[in-house]
Amino acid sequence: MQVRTWLAGAAIGCMALSAGPVQAASPLPTAPPATPVKVMIVSMFGPEGGIWQKYLPLTEAILVPGLSPDYPAIHCATDGVCLLTTGMGEANAAASISALVYSHQFDLRKTYWLVAGIAGINPHDGTIGSAAWARYLVSWGLQWELDEREAPKTWPSGYTGINTTGPDQKPPLDYKTEVFQLNEALLDRAYALSKGVALADAPAAQKARAAYPAPGGQPPTVIQCDTLAGDTWWSGTLLGERAEAWTKLLTDGKGNYCTTQQEDNATYEALTRATAAGLTDDSRVAVLRSGSDFDRPAPGGNDAANLLKYQDQGGFMIALENLYRAGNPLVQEIAGHWSAWENSVPND
Repeated sequence: MQVRTWLAGAAIGCMALSAGPVQAASPLPTAPPATPVKVMIVSMFGPEGGIWQKYLPLTEAILVPGLSPDYPAIHCATDGVCLLTTGMGEANAAASISALVYSHQFDLRKTYWLVAGIAGINPHDGTIGSAAWARYLVSWGLQWELDEREAPKTWPSGYTGINTTGPDQKPPLDYKTEVFQLNEALLDRAYALSKGVALADAPAAQKARAAYPAPGGQPPTVIQCDTLAGDTWWSGTLLGERAEAWTKLLTDGKGNYCTTQQEDNATYEALTRATAAGLTDDSRVAVLRSGSDFDRPAPGGNDAANLLKYQDQGGFMIALENLYRAGNPLVQEIAGHWSAWENSVPND
């Protein structure tokens, strides 16, 4: 694998205080031209990135200062497709996206971003292995919380929006990161390209889903529903009901959450700020999340066991595989037909 480094900055010449003649300063080093990128795949940890490296010829590693020390390089192919692994959680996602953008090593002004990671999944909408394209990115963490045992008896949980008087009131969205809506045209193309692909499955996942009614009990498919972000890894029936209501509240009834993860609002906000600086285009962001475990137990099941034994559900490996199977058609469509995609999402 080829590894490329680029040290941003410039040498500064110093003039010695002496009686001798003044020496001309050395010429400032010239930075190499920024590498244009057609598609930047964003994964959050090693196994997510590894599935793309397994199938795509991402043979060039470009070191970027400020990326996660666990994933210090951008991996690129010769066709303009690259891979960033941010590190898990909101802070790592925002820091890594920002480090990449402001390194100026890449020309990202026309880049399409595919955020592709595994997630918990709501059995009311999908199942283990399902791959879900998001329209809305909703923040779970930006809420007020009381211990449920100390909350008013009329509240269905301990959560309410910040600066509200009750859990059914929509908050004022003062943080500006509570909810984002992605480009509908790109979402429609991504879903259309992938909805017919055959997704991976496994006996352990089939066994785990057998206790759930449809659609949780059915085989995995490509679906369209929304995603909920927050660093707290939660699980359970009552929290799941709050997540459903919270998504409806923040999207004025239009959103339908089905996946839970930690990073996507942070990733998108970093790209929004970079767009305001003229360095990226946040209308070119697609988010794909695949279900690796159910976010609540089957009817009559145990909520604590659903969380503590999530690895027993058998969804991890097929969720990784299905990120590639559902996401790669969009990657190849963009990279292989760049003249049609370069200036905007094509109409057909």
